[in-house]
Amino acid sequence: MSTVPVTKFGAELLKKELHLLKTKERPSVINAIAEARAQGDLSENAEYDAAKERQAFIEGRIADLEGKLGSAQIIDPSALDAEGRVVFGSTVHLEDLETSQKVSYQIVGEDEADLKLSKVSITSPIARALIGKYAGDVVGVQAPAGVREYEVLDVLYI
Repeated sequence: MSTVPVTKFGAELLKKELHLLKTKERPSVINAIAEARAQGDLSENAEYDAAKERQAFIEGRIADLEGKLGSAQIIDPSALDAEGRVVFGSTVHLEDLETSQKVSYQIVGEDEADLKLSKVSITSPIARALIGKYAGDVVGVQAPAGVREYEVLDVLYI
């Protein structure tokens, strides 16, 4: 099985979600199933069906999280020494050469990506274009409106 890169912060979020599902959500749904079962005829019991559906979702998510954490290669961005090169986990400050707008992105794993938090997936077009670049390099990124050019202003490992 191949490893999947994930930042230290992202791994902690996955662990917290897994802990919540195992310690709170799973026991809660088991109680809901028991209460619904106690009401009698299961063939027409909507509460029972909903609780079983919720249980299936929770068990599937637990298996998914355990698989992801089991194959995770946890990377601490602050411990990286990539000599100024853009790598997984690095934070990159960019300037759009057309609009002069400045943006910053951290390159993270697929499960951690959140554009509102300026975190882009390693598989995104912008991250793929940035990997291996240095401050001062210009990169072209294929966007829906055409190719956008960005200048790498700074690369940080935070």
